[in-house]
Amino acid sequence: MQAKPKLHKNDVVTVISGKDRGKSGKVLKIFPKKDKAIVEKVNFVKRHTRPTQKMPQGGILEKEAPLALSKLKLICNKCNAVTRISFKRIGDNDKFVRVCTKCKEMID
Repeated sequence: MQAKPKLHKNDVVTVISGKDRGKSGKVLKIFPKKDKAIVEKVNFVKRHTRPTQKMPQGGILEKEAPLALSKLKLICNKCNAVTRISFKRIGDNDKFVRVCTKCKEMID
């Protein structure tokens, strides 16, 4: 069984290693089976495309490529710090919420 990723869509994250270390952006898409995510304006690659009817010019496009989730850390929206994520159980049911490890506030 696949573990649920700690990062979700629209989270603000920062890159902690690699060529884009220190850059931050919003998570656009998560690929849980591959443990990767696409982050806005981070990890640009050049894609060579041939001419099509939609793009008769063709050419070289720049787009974001997926990054490993292990290279990303969440920026807490309460304390505005780069933090790890822990989980906390709420109530008697099996509802878990994400918690910032620095300020102990709920993230969602």
